[in-house]
Parts: sequence; structure tokens; C-alpha cells
Amino acid sequence: MTCYSLDGLVPVVHPTAYVHPSAVLIGDVIIGPGCYVGPLASLRGDFGRIILEEGANIQDTCVMHGFPDSDTLVGRNGHIGHGAVLHGCRIGEDVLVGMNAVVMDGAEIAARSFVSATAFVKAGFSCPEQSLVMGSPAQVKRSLSDEEVAWKRAGTREYQLLAQRCLAGLRPCEPLAEVEAGRPRIADRGLRPKGGSSQ
Repeated sequence: MTCYSLDGLVPVVHPTAYVHPSAVLIGDVIIGPGCYVGPLASLRGDFGRIILEEGANIQDTCVMHGFPDSDTLVGRNGHIGHGAVLHGCRIGEDVLVGMNAVVMDGAEIAARSFVSATAFVKAGFSCPEQSLVMGSPAQVKRSLSDEEVAWKRAGTREYQLLAQRCLAGLRPCEPLAEVEAGRPRIADRGLRPKGGSSQ
């Protein structure tokens, strides 16, 4: 990974976390056990503190940043989809933030909620637990079912396993010139998109 200390603060990455080599960590960044940080993610702790709690994932091209003296936090088992931007906000335990969503300063997304893909969550927003948050500006549309939350947890578990797989076996290599005969596929673990979901 590309890792920089700033003003004497060095990023902290738990040994069981996986951070892709193209991700950038700057300054006051704390990454907990079993986390996954995807390619080209930018976690900038150059003003406020950036925290990923245990089992959280932040996927490709996501950005985490905040104003001075703020915490930008993804709670335990948080799941942040590709290209999302989190700025000075608090993402609760077991929350899903969909692809290309933006969550602004002082917003608090309560536990087991979903923020839909491309949603814009205004500064200071809050919601009850297990809410579906959609739109621009985002609003609570309805409560989530326990089945929807279980679907999310299964997806998050796949990212926790991906962190382990990457720690064990992701290596730089040269590409092949052509597809080999009988090329295998990555094992199908049965996870499928949920119709009308937020990611």
C-alpha cells in the first residue's frame, strides 16, 4: 500500500486487515481487524481521523476524508460500495452504503441501514436503525426487513473472506497472451444481487 505519516501520525493497519497496494493511507488512519480496503481507495487522515472498525470494507475508488477534529468512521461490518465518498460522517454497524453514494459531514447512518447507490446524504442527516435511505437529497423511504439485512451480512462476509484470500494469495504477475484451454473460474459462493437493492 502507499502509506504516509503526517505530523508524526502513522496509519495503523491490523495484521488481519487487507489493504490493496494501490490504496493510499495518509496520517491519522486506523484500520481494524479483518477489514478490506480495495484498489485506489483514498483514506486521508490529514485533517480528521479515519476509522474502519472490525470487519468493515471500503471498496475500489472510495474516498474517506473529514474536517479538522472530526472522525470519519465506518462501524463494525460496514460495507462501502465502489466509488462512495464519506466526509466527516459516521456509518453505523452493519450499514451498507451503495456505489457512488456521498455521505456528508455530521451525517449519522444508524445500524443496519442501507444508503442507496448514488444517494446524496446532506450534512447533519440522521435516520432510525434499519432504514432504507435513498435520493438526492436522501430521505428515509422505509424500514428494511430482517431478510434484507441478512442479505447484506452475507455480502459483507464475502468481503471479509476476500481479505483473507488476498492476504494469502494475491500476487503481482505478468498477464498471459491468450486464454488458456479449460480456464477455471473463481469459485461460485452463491451470492447474487438483490432485486431493487442499493448496491
